[in-house]
Amino acid sequence: MKKLAFFVCLLMIGLLYPAVWGQEPARDTRRLTLDWIQSDEARRTTRLPALLWCADGSAWLYDNRLPPAERTLDRFDPATGRRQPALDAAAVLQALRQTLSGDDLPKALPWPETFDSAGRQALYILAGDVYLLDIPTAAIRRLTSTPDREKNAAFSPDGRMVSYVRENNLYVTELGTGRETALTSDGSDTILNGTLSWVYWEEIFGRHDTAYWWSPDSQAVAFFRTDDSTVGVCYFPNVEPATPSVTRQRYPKAGTANPDVRLGIVPISSGETTWVEFPDPQPEYIVRVGWLPHSRQISLQTLNRRQNRLDLYLADRTTGTPIHILREENRTALNLHDDLYFLADGRRFLWSSERDGYNHLYLYEINGELIRQMTAGEWMVRASSGVAWVRGGVCTVDEKEGWVYFTANQGLPVAPALFRTHLHQDLTERVSREEGTHRISFSPDGAYYFDEYADSRTLPGLYLHRADGTRLYTVSAPSTNDIADFDLQFPEFLTVEAADGFRLPAQIYKPATLEPGRKYPVILYVYGGPSAPVVWNNWNRYSYFNNLLLQEGYICFLMDNRSATGLSKTLEDTAYGHLVSQPEVDDILAGVQWLRRQPWIDPERIGVWGWSGGGTMTLQLMTHSDAFTAGIAVAAVTDFRYYDTKWAENILDTPQNNPEGYRASAAANFAHRLQGRLMLIHGTGDDNVHPQNAWRFARELNQAGILFEMMIYPLGTHGIGNARDHVFLTMLDFWKRNL
Repeated sequence: MKKLAFFVCLLMIGLLYPAVWGQEPARDTRRLTLDWIQSDEARRTTRLPALLWCADGSAWLYDNRLPPAERTLDRFDPATGRRQPALDAAAVLQALRQTLSGDDLPKALPWPETFDSAGRQALYILAGDVYLLDIPTAAIRRLTSTPDREKNAAFSPDGRMVSYVRENNLYVTELGTGRETALTSDGSDTILNGTLSWVYWEEIFGRHDTAYWWSPDSQAVAFFRTDDSTVGVCYFPNVEPATPSVTRQRYPKAGTANPDVRLGIVPISSGETTWVEFPDPQPEYIVRVGWLPHSRQISLQTLNRRQNRLDLYLADRTTGTPIHILREENRTALNLHDDLYFLADGRRFLWSSERDGYNHLYLYEINGELIRQMTAGEWMVRASSGVAWVRGGVCTVDEKEGWVYFTANQGLPVAPALFRTHLHQDLTERVSREEGTHRISFSPDGAYYFDEYADSRTLPGLYLHRADGTRLYTVSAPSTNDIADFDLQFPEFLTVEAADGFRLPAQIYKPATLEPGRKYPVILYVYGGPSAPVVWNNWNRYSYFNNLLLQEGYICFLMDNRSATGLSKTLEDTAYGHLVSQPEVDDILAGVQWLRRQPWIDPERIGVWGWSGGGTMTLQLMTHSDAFTAGIAVAAVTDFRYYDTKWAENILDTPQNNPEGYRASAAANFAHRLQGRLMLIHGTGDDNVHPQNAWRFARELNQAGILFEMMIYPLGTHGIGNARDHVFLTMLDFWKRNL
């Protein structure tokens, strides 16, 4: 009995010991599962409120983390940090029930398509029709009621008119009278007014359907008229009905005809279009359009087919005659950017250029005469979000104080932060104080900015700052508590020496404690596309999946070949003339050699995977080396002749001009040399990387007598959003069986 009492006493001391010494008991950890990773609970951890600044300096917020029934539009006052609901969302939904029902009626009031500049009105497109919300009164009004669907709705700058596209024609409705006016009338399956063809949407405007522009005085609209008739047609069969329906897509393959794009200017009052007519030779692409502040001229940027000559023009609103202002030329291709900004005085503009091997800002006279280079050094002005192939770092210009605010990256790992440079003196300084990635949105007067901030160990949060970088308020805190029960491991950054001594960026996920004597299998994740790094000091979208793989006994490794690092245009150009081929493969293999030298790595169990360009890199690695036991290629380009004109030709020129570059860059040409177990994954509805890429690689393996695995997702698009849970289930099963 005394022994029992003694052990009970010891047990009680053990239970109370942490509390006695001011420590909390150890928390039980949850095990990650694929179900949780793909759950809405997990997705909420990386969501931040949608936001928009208003002309009066206040802002709209919409919290996606809340349950649908609790979501509404919140008004935020930056001076006080006060945030409060601006309307009764339930009342708006009740009003919508008069015209919508079933699946057409949203379960929650969504974030609008757009707001007017004053922040008093919002537009929604619901069941294909345009609705106007008057926010102060919570009154909703249906603006269109047609069997055809509207899209691309926008307010005129004065908020008195609404524009939209229907059946590839551009329309305007006066809100005061409700009168609708058609600004174009020739829209058809191949004539597109105010809406983009696929290649312009994907490659030139970064997946935004930006194809018309209101003048600042609200009296005219500039718009694209696209003739898609010469562009080749691709087909995607459905699985139903018994004789399947077929989706058609106009998609210009490398070396074939592009859409013919013209720019028109139409005054609202007359409806008579003036066309901008360029002198011969005609430009291959019109890549940017914008109005000058005084509304009398528009700016246009054009690009030749070779994509190594970009021209800036100003065109008169009434005549449409373009005047040449500036030309950028390069031995290799030029990247598009959104850093053209005309100052209010009408005499100067800002411009970004990669002419010295790094992307920097320049100040010009309106006639195209260079005033001075504003930023310089071995670093890059670059955006912290958006697609890699459209550049742009300028956040705002405070002309009153003379500051230009922009995001830029200095050194490794890539982590764009906020900087500013002065219009009138040689002064550039960093504004952001935290290391990590900063996505910036400035108030109209430049006094405040929202910062969507995260790093590799910190979930995204939304913060309000003064222009000098001082943090004022936490608007939406990181969802730290939602992941506190998981024993998550965070990546370590390192560099790996290439054969020529270049330091390649990498990061690694390891268990908290390496078991002595244990040899761990490794899964390498790659992308490899030009200036599209995967090594980034930000919250990695695959962090949870990488930790799940850690649970299963794997180590996860990410690295970039030099052309993918995003550190300079000079490095990007090392891929020019070929793409994801031997030089890029050699860089990644240097990382594999580093892994093999680690005593805790099993050199016989190294896997590799990637999506899209990363799938291409995976196939090139597995056909140009014997370094990998297994690999997964998701939605991979296997022959760049099958990819679009704008992207493929940016690096490779046309197949007619560079047949050897296309041959070397096509993984399908080397399928017979495949080493290791392979799984191909593709969606049959992928309108970006067409399924023919997977079919071609599979055929080559068939003919070579090489066994492989394939998972096909009927109607799955490039992101396979209709079965993404199954994709990761499939990958995990493959790794367990083959690595």
